[in-house]
Amino acid sequence: MVFNEKGRALNLDRHSNSDLARRRKLAVPQGVAVKNDLYVESAKGSEIFDIEGRRYIDFAAGIGVLNVGHRHPTVIHAIEEQLKRTLHTCFHAVPYAAYIELAEKLNALVSKNHAHKTALFNSGAEAVENAIKVARVFTGKQEVIAFSDSFHGRTLMALTMTGKESPLKTGLGPMVPGVYRVPFPRDIPGASKDAAPSQESISTQQSLNAITSLLASEVSGLAAIIIEPVQGEGGFNIAPPQFLEALRGICDANGALLIVDEIQSGFGRTGKYFAFQHTAVEPDLIAVAKSLGGGLPISALIGRAEIMDAPAIGALGSTYGGNPVSCAAALAVLDIIESEQLLDRAETLGARIQSLLSPLCLEFTAQIVELRRTGAMVALEFTDAEVVAPIVTMARERGLLLITAGRYGQVIRLLPPLVIDWGLVDEAMGVLCACTRQVLLNGPETC
Repeated sequence: MVFNEKGRALNLDRHSNSDLARRRKLAVPQGVAVKNDLYVESAKGSEIFDIEGRRYIDFAAGIGVLNVGHRHPTVIHAIEEQLKRTLHTCFHAVPYAAYIELAEKLNALVSKNHAHKTALFNSGAEAVENAIKVARVFTGKQEVIAFSDSFHGRTLMALTMTGKESPLKTGLGPMVPGVYRVPFPRDIPGASKDAAPSQESISTQQSLNAITSLLASEVSGLAAIIIEPVQGEGGFNIAPPQFLEALRGICDANGALLIVDEIQSGFGRTGKYFAFQHTAVEPDLIAVAKSLGGGLPISALIGRAEIMDAPAIGALGSTYGGNPVSCAAALAVLDIIESEQLLDRAETLGARIQSLLSPLCLEFTAQIVELRRTGAMVALEFTDAEVVAPIVTMARERGLLLITAGRYGQVIRLLPPLVIDWGLVDEAMGVLCACTRQVLLNGPETC
């Protein structure tokens, strides 16, 4: 008999991973991609248990959603207490205190130099969409500059700004007009002029020159520049502080807004509440989501008060946005980040992962491009994308869940919950190193 982490016997006659995989293919469209064909039965902290009783260390964390881990007791308690009162009224119809309290807390986290206001939504894509709406109303202009290798969501405007064509945009055009894209700066160590596309080095000045060229030739009414301070799906590429400072200057000179997408990098992941706080730059609008809800769907658009007040009454809204249960969970998440000192722990966690992986990088200098991180947002990039999938598959078979990133899938991104036990970190990195060595030494086709 097989048991879950609570000691409850699992009914394997009812479900198996292979059975659910078969049923998924019959019931769910293929466009809804699945990274791992294992099906969760329960999860706690930094571990997942599948319906066949296997245990996995979770370094995907719901794609960066679970900075405070699976089912944190404080989050669960907050949800249970809210469930005793109300599930939904719609803030626009019958408002409630939790929405206001969460907005106040988010405003206070962003800046002490300006008054801010916050609107709540359901997903990161909604936060991004509304950022563009607000920017266009406030500036009276329409055009937007975004970056290569970016990811801003799957709704039409967010997808238009996303810097990856296949499979995200395949067959879905035309995209929204008025969006322009420039290269995101990437300083690849030792990159040569004839490097493969995945290792192409783009300097800060080259990226700024591309913006200057656009403004001189095509963009006449710039409403906003939108950027991820640390790209998520793009491979955890880190925007240099001087680049963000230059973007701030370009926006100011052109009467445009600087929007930062902190959906994957926010809420302690980089060692600050938000990645832009590693610099002196203050953005005009900040889109957040993912780890804000501790596992429940909620997002926010935070911005300077006069900018957020630009749209007319009724222009911003969402039936479920800022649901009271999600607000309760989000307030609990903010309490956990402070009480458990997760900003400091993110830096300690990232440094520990880096120290455990550094010998691997030195061993395989020809196959590993770079180990880069900001806080506990860690990426391991390979020269050959073909080796990455076998490493991830082998790691899963050995009980470690990983996900990839990068234009060509050449990056393994590490997003463990910030509350993960140190023993699990050491175990997970031992598995990753062993799998990487086996694939790189024996070749992916033999593993």
